[in-house]
Amino acid sequence: MWKSILAPLCLCIAGCSPGANAEQATAPAPAPEFTGIERWFNSPPLTMAGLKGRVVLVEFWTYECINCLHVMPHVKQWHQRYHDQGLVVVGVHTPEYDEERVAANVKAAIERFGIQYPVAQDNGYGTWDAYGNRFWPAMYLVDRDGKIVYRHYGEGDYDVTEARIRQLLSTR
Repeated sequence: MWKSILAPLCLCIAGCSPGANAEQATAPAPAPEFTGIERWFNSPPLTMAGLKGRVVLVEFWTYECINCLHVMPHVKQWHQRYHDQGLVVVGVHTPEYDEERVAANVKAAIERFGIQYPVAQDNGYGTWDAYGNRFWPAMYLVDRDGKIVYRHYGEGDYDVTEARIRQLLSTR
């Protein structure tokens, strides 16, 4: 319950000043596996080990979060633009409110928003906790070696995130 109360408050504090919410990972750490996922939408279950060799954008979101809705068009565009170049977008839907835990509601939101990339339903906060995440929305870019090399919390800095995606895709 405390996550539902504190996380949105933390997002406002962390995400209000442009540039303050993006960071390069100074010592890249291995990306955690998807943990405690109840179900997958738009994909069979994925693993970070299975995605090694690909650039991965892991985005934590929830369908009633206005900040998540503002970020969504950018994430969808990156998926469309860079999927064929090797980018894998994985949405990790971690609920803030009780109704966001219902699979049918998550599925309806995915359909309503036209999300085509894989979405993992993380009702128990397993993957959220594995990443040490505390914000909606939050994006983690994982390089081809499976290491987190960039993080962004909240809205904005879309050009910086996209430039980092392009850079990672150009590195073999």
